[in-house]
Amino acid sequence: MISNRISALSILGKLFLYLWTLFILFILGWIILASLKTNQELFKGFWSLPETLQWGNYYIAWVQSDLASYFFNSLLVVTVSVIGIVAVSAPAAYVLSRFNFFGKEFLTNAFVVGIGIPYQAVIIPIYLLLMKIGLINSFTGLIIVYIALSLPFTIFILTGFFQSLPSDVEEAAIIDGASENAIFWKIMLPMARPGLITVAILNAVGLWNEFLLAKAYINVNEKYTLSVGLYQFYQSMQYNSDWVSLFAGVVIVIFPILIFYLWLSDKIIAGMTAGSGK
Repeated sequence: MISNRISALSILGKLFLYLWTLFILFILGWIILASLKTNQELFKGFWSLPETLQWGNYYIAWVQSDLASYFFNSLLVVTVSVIGIVAVSAPAAYVLSRFNFFGKEFLTNAFVVGIGIPYQAVIIPIYLLLMKIGLINSFTGLIIVYIALSLPFTIFILTGFFQSLPSDVEEAAIIDGASENAIFWKIMLPMARPGLITVAILNAVGLWNEFLLAKAYINVNEKYTLSVGLYQFYQSMQYNSDWVSLFAGVVIVIFPILIFYLWLSDKIIAGMTAGSGK
């Protein structure tokens, strides 16, 4: 009886996932189709095929709407932020997972609590702090905020991963006289590469699509990230109604990070699986 229930739930779960996947693929396909139409064709028939593929919509979105500069702004901010997140989180997670010291449990719990704090609860205090130190409207300020707010999740994931690594190699290195720094940099960090890649990819995807913080702390047009730039592009639609170019902008925002995620998805699965237990 129980096995039948489990089997039925499994079938329902798989059916839901298949339907959800088809729905997402349908939405993505429709956005691409809409981005290749004229505005007249878009409103004439939502499901009709374009008579001629309008690649000029992408030129308007990329060049005339300045999404190109916003794209490279996002690329810079996300790349530096991810490097900073991993550089800070890896040593912290290693210490929390492999050493016993006073306050360890408190620090671990603090990072867990930090995961549950929404950005909206700290956006005003952070804004006042950035304004006080002169980092409003700067990539440096936004990068610092991204790193700080991403640390709880990243350290939590990496702590579990470092705990899953075998201690035999570490003990052998200690017997051979290796220092703690050498053990971390030359032994444990290379062994933790799947976990580092996993958190790097997850943070990159999340920060690429981040809008609220970038909108709050960057108010200079030439420093907008891609998500904020797309929002400004949407705001301009009330004046020119060029909706097909907006859909082209959506494709530009979504597909680079989607392709990046799909390309490295097997590494995410490998990293999460490797860190699931000893």
